[in-house]
Amino acid sequence: MKELKDIVIKDLLERINASPYLIVVEYAGMTVPEFEDLRGKLREQNARLEVTKNSFVKRAAAEAELPEEINATLLGQNAVVTGEQDICGAAKVIQEFHKKTEKAAVRSGVLDGKVLSVEEVNALASLPPLPVLQAQLLGVLQAPASKLVRLLNEPASALARVLNAKKEADA
Repeated sequence: MKELKDIVIKDLLERINASPYLIVVEYAGMTVPEFEDLRGKLREQNARLEVTKNSFVKRAAAEAELPEEINATLLGQNAVVTGEQDICGAAKVIQEFHKKTEKAAVRSGVLDGKVLSVEEVNALASLPPLPVLQAQLLGVLQAPASKLVRLLNEPASALARVLNAKKEADA
């Protein structure tokens, strides 16, 4: 039996170490179809929801050197969400599911070694996905260069318009 526990903890530890985040979700009262629906939506975000014993999560979190504050939120029936990409997409799925069903409440999270409160996880859920944020940043970085090019091009354009107007006036 101990070997089986060690295998489960080792698997959980590998997922925690491979994931940039961890979200603890209370799943009490969820039906199997609701659970599968949530799992499917999280899978679309490259995230994985798994039910595991709180003691296993505590041991894996200790081995992964996560802050001990996470242990205070591991009470009751919890599942953990880990993923391959950014936390925003997974947090948004959980938040929308909770609004729709009043189930799957966020207990806490961990991002970059820092424990996140429920409010912080919900704030991350309100952010746009990572590709959208990257596109917005690129737009902000390109705006000054575009303005400079237009500004440098304006005197030549103005001269061309004046010469064209003179040519049309002479004709």
